[in-house]
Amino acid sequence: VWPQPSENTDFTLTMPSSIRIGYYALRHLPSPLKTRAFTLVFGRAVKFFGTAGLRFTAIEPDRAVIVLKNAKSVQNHLGTPHAMAMGLLVESATGVLVGLNVPDDCVPVIKHAGIDYLKRAKGDLTAEARLTETQLLQMATQEKGEVDVAVTLPDSDGKAPIFARMIWAWTPKRRN
Repeated sequence: VWPQPSENTDFTLTMPSSIRIGYYALRHLPSPLKTRAFTLVFGRAVKFFGTAGLRFTAIEPDRAVIVLKNAKSVQNHLGTPHAMAMGLLVESATGVLVGLNVPDDCVPVIKHAGIDYLKRAKGDLTAEARLTETQLLQMATQEKGEVDVAVTLPDSDGKAPIFARMIWAWTPKRRN
């Protein structure tokens, strides 16, 4: 999915992100092993992700699927997944895709996180985020920009307890 270098490509050497290094190191593993290992890599880079017990069930440059079990540690006073746990889930699923695809000399930042709560969540939650080919090309070729990353979050009944809109931006890293 990422644009492949040609013989004429002029590379500027930059330090790749730990998330991208982890993805490339694990991408050839069988899917269950790759997603389990990437969950650990991402949890080390994004501490709150690991603390909440989220786990990847699929990860590719254009698609991420993350599951949140309805454990007591992420429940609200009603015994259902907490609103902010759902927010973390959709932010993580969309953010990992942007982090995997922006140039190494850029930093991804959330620009807008909008969540409409539609109904009480039931059971486990699964966030699936996707990038389009146009978005992938935009991130690969533009020094800075923004993308509205599509994300869904069905609960164990297959219904969406929230509607989320996550807009991510990227800008060049500051030089010291």
